[in-house]
Amino acid sequence: MALTVPANFHVSMVSTAVPGARFMTFAPNGDLIVSETGGGQIVAIKPGAAINAAPGVIASGLERPHGLAFNGNDLYIATWTGVSVIKNYPTGFTPQTVYSGIQRTADHNNRALAIAPDGKSFYESSGSDCNICTEPDPQLATIMHVNLDGTGPQIYAAGVRNGSGLAFDPSGNLWMVVNQRDDLPNPPGHEDLPADEFDSVIANGNYGWPTCYPDTNGVRQPNPDSPVPAPNCTGQINTALPFQAHSAPLGIVFYNGSMFPAQYKGGAFVAFHGSWDRMVPTGYKVVFVAFSGGKPTGVSDFVSGWLTTPTQGATQAGRPVGVAVAPDGSLYISDDQNGYIYRVTYG
Repeated sequence: MALTVPANFHVSMVSTAVPGARFMTFAPNGDLIVSETGGGQIVAIKPGAAINAAPGVIASGLERPHGLAFNGNDLYIATWTGVSVIKNYPTGFTPQTVYSGIQRTADHNNRALAIAPDGKSFYESSGSDCNICTEPDPQLATIMHVNLDGTGPQIYAAGVRNGSGLAFDPSGNLWMVVNQRDDLPNPPGHEDLPADEFDSVIANGNYGWPTCYPDTNGVRQPNPDSPVPAPNCTGQINTALPFQAHSAPLGIVFYNGSMFPAQYKGGAFVAFHGSWDRMVPTGYKVVFVAFSGGKPTGVSDFVSGWLTTPTQGATQAGRPVGVAVAPDGSLYISDDQNGYIYRVTYG
């Protein structure tokens, strides 16, 4: 496949041996840690490992391990029902359950995870169990806030259909990307609505689902098939930056490295997994979200080419999922369709 990047950037292959590769993070010792969600395990790729070498398994038998984050040498892992931790990586390899208060949902069961900058708590996404419905459990369709030891779980933000990626910006503000609903009835129709979302996560914020959806300007509009009669969008938080509908944003990372040009510093890279609910496919790329004054100002393609021809009936050569910034400032991208890890460098 031929991947397209801006001038003077280059894409190389890190590994072709990570089946179902999802989210990633770098360990303090330089290992690349990757979740193989479908296989229930976490693997580590050593610096300089052969492209076709099988990564080392550091944890197995987990329920849908997905989001990953280090706090010092402790690796926190978002699972189907909560969070587990591997203490003192790479010395320890036995995951311990920290928190297990989330239902085993059928839909949107891949959890994102972010540790607070002060290292005292974590935030975890808890996706909805449906496309559009009234959830029986108030902890579903939320962002949860939990003390690092698993105590004090609280609903931090609600109305979040699927907060599929979480990350703190360099100033310590929490952001999320949201996969919005499918099959919006006509009118207004679902090809270009609702917008997928890039949102600032605000304490006690209501992000609309299931009563309201974001239009192409990010403004909440009543869902025509809302399970709540006569939906009212007043007081709901509009989207900070709307994405093309059905892009399926997943991984998000803020760039604070030194390899890329200055205009990338403080902005965010987001992996678009790609559409299924659209006649002409969209997504299947990694985009860059520019920031100014602490707010997102626009989005542009950064790595594309996985979608072979963006027309009806097109096929994709890969599906990007996770993004991580390496210690040297390069950007790593996972692809769960192929089981690949790519590296983007500059210069």
